[in-house]
Amino acid sequence: MTKRILLAEDDFDFAAVLKQYLELYDYQVIWAKDGEEALSVFQKETFDICVFDVMMPKMDGFTVAGKISHSHPEIPFIFLTARKLKEDKIKGLQLGADDYIVKPFEADELVLRLNNILKRSRQKTNTINPLEEMAVGKYIFNASRLELKLDSHIQRLTEKEVSLILFLLKNKNQLIRRHEVLQAIWGDDDFFSGRSMDVFISRIRKYFSNDPNISIESIRNIGLEFKIR
Repeated sequence: MTKRILLAEDDFDFAAVLKQYLELYDYQVIWAKDGEEALSVFQKETFDICVFDVMMPKMDGFTVAGKISHSHPEIPFIFLTARKLKEDKIKGLQLGADDYIVKPFEADELVLRLNNILKRSRQKTNTINPLEEMAVGKYIFNASRLELKLDSHIQRLTEKEVSLILFLLKNKNQLIRRHEVLQAIWGDDDFFSGRSMDVFISRIRKYFSNDPNISIESIRNIGLEFKIR
């Protein structure tokens, strides 16, 4: 099945070449020329993944990704940037970016990363626990609806967050090594995946912070333990 990509890039020549190249690999590419146009197009159509340039007029890539993630947390996205600033990478990770590519890059590298992200996304969707709801301490976790509930508050989750919570539950109250989490959820244990995992673990820790009987304890340079007392 053809996958639909929302590409937001203000460099006309670069975007035109990238669009043509991705279409050779059977991707359907909808190209927006700035952040505002990208957000408008996303609200009218459906996409499998988004590829956003960071520096764009009217609305930058981080801003449009944040708005899309708020309403559609399940959509994966990749940032493109000409800058190598560590702060940019951290900001992208905090927004939930699935990858971050510094220009210039080879187009086939982007194709490979797109394929890997979409493959992992399909695998995670197919392995979500079929149970409608399960109790996790004071919380009610609904994997199929991507929700974590505490009393009347509902926390919307991304598919990656759901996959991570399911993995932690499966291995609760025991030492889980970092590489095991990275291979199971990210499919890789490189630097980017490791930093992304740290961001997601911080989020999960925050989500469960209202139950003192639930904790995620980090064991430096080894792994972590998801404790439910």
